[in-house]
Amino acid sequence: MGSAGVKVMSVVRDLADAYVHAGGQYQWDNAAPVAVARAAGLHCSRVDGSPIVYNEDDTSLPDLIVCRPELAEQIIEFVKRHGTQ
Repeated sequence: MGSAGVKVMSVVRDLADAYVHAGGQYQWDNAAPVAVARAAGLHCSRVDGSPIVYNEDDTSLPDLIVCRPELAEQIIEFVKRHGTQ
């Protein structure tokens, strides 16, 4: 798959359980896809579980998780234990 938007939409459409990205993006790369995912009731956060914050002076976003809500805690704990490499 190509863009972050396509990957997030695969979770929205229930084709994938989660999208975990830790390679860095800019706010404009995922703001719209995250808005759609949130509207669909999906969990969206940083990989440590903290909220994604937009409209900051620093436009970089180092990481992102989009997943079904029932998987969020399990995925966040996995990333905390094993990292993103």
